[in-house]
Amino acid sequence: MFVHIVDKDIYLKLVDVNDAQRLFQLTSDSRVHLRKWVPWVDDTRSVMDTEDFIKESLKSYDEYKSMNMVVVFKDEVVGVAGFNEFDWPNKHAAIGYWLGNQYTGKGIMTRVVRELTDFAFTQLNLNRVEIRAAAENEKSRAIPEKLGFKNEGRIREAEWLYDKFVDHIVYGMLKKEWLAKKEPVQI
Repeated sequence: MFVHIVDKDIYLKLVDVNDAQRLFQLTSDSRVHLRKWVPWVDDTRSVMDTEDFIKESLKSYDEYKSMNMVVVFKDEVVGVAGFNEFDWPNKHAAIGYWLGNQYTGKGIMTRVVRELTDFAFTQLNLNRVEIRAAAENEKSRAIPEKLGFKNEGRIREAEWLYDKFVDHIVYGMLKKEWLAKKEPVQI
C-alpha cells in the first residue's frame, strides 16, 4: 500500500476500506462546512456510501487514472487529498483536497499540497499541476496562492453546487517553475 511522509506530523496513505468509518464520521461531523464547497456531501449518507467512494478510488488508482489518499495528522485521519485525475499523455494532474472542519486553519493542507506538487514533478515526472477552487472559497484558494501557483483564470458556472452554479478559479504550476523556486514557502 502506498504511504508517503509529508513531515513529522503528517503522512498520506492510499484510501482503504478500513478508513470508511472514520471518513464517514469526519464527513458527518463536517457536513455543514463541506457542503458549502463540495457536491458529494448530500450523497454520503452512510458508511456504505463512503466504502463505495473508496472502492471506486482504488479501481481508478489501479487503472492509473487518479490517486486519492487519506491525510493523517498526528495519527488521526483528518481529510482526503490527492490527484483527482491524471492526463498521462500531456503530463498533467489535477489536485483535489478537503479537511474536516476542526482541522482547517492549521497549515495541514498547505503542507500536503506542497508535497503532492513536489511528488508530481519529481517522482511522477509530470509537467503541470492544476488546482481548481470555487471563486468564493477563499480558504481553498489560499493554498495554491501561498504555494506560488499562477491564477490562470475563471471558468464561469463551472460546477452545479446543490442549488446554484459556482465559478471556478484555475491555478496552475509548471515543473520548471516549481523546480526554479529556491526559497521555502512560509506556512
